[in-house]
Amino acid sequence: MVDNCTMAQLLEAPTEGYEDAIVVPEITADNFELKHGLLTLVQNKQFFGHDKEDPHAHIRYFNKITSTMKFPNVPSTSVKIMLFPFSLEGVARIWLEKEPARSILTWDDLVLKFINKFFPPSKTTNLRNEITRFQQRFDETFYEAWD
Repeated sequence: MVDNCTMAQLLEAPTEGYEDAIVVPEITADNFELKHGLLTLVQNKQFFGHDKEDPHAHIRYFNKITSTMKFPNVPSTSVKIMLFPFSLEGVARIWLEKEPARSILTWDDLVLKFINKFFPPSKTTNLRNEITRFQQRFDETFYEAWD
């Protein structure tokens, strides 16, 4: 027994509540499988969700990597939506795991939610304000001020 449950009860435990946020479209192509090398490429440049990371650059890189592989009768967006979780780690992975179950149905949904989380409109406003308030002191060069 584990915490007053028998093994039979554990094996019959419901699986509700464990579904992923991403709904991966059914792939009907014969002999479809993601190659280990593609997973490795995606995992070599993971997004952690740190303030200094650029989510737009991550999406561009991810698109570049996933566009190198074509699978007959498999939409590229299906491959992207399947692979994207492997490109996340740390805070970014936790964010995706906390998204409501079955709430991301398309690649566009995923990109929109990802960008809004890690580059929200408020960040754009703050950066715009920093740029417009930029001032160079009398005793410093432009490059020193910009730095």
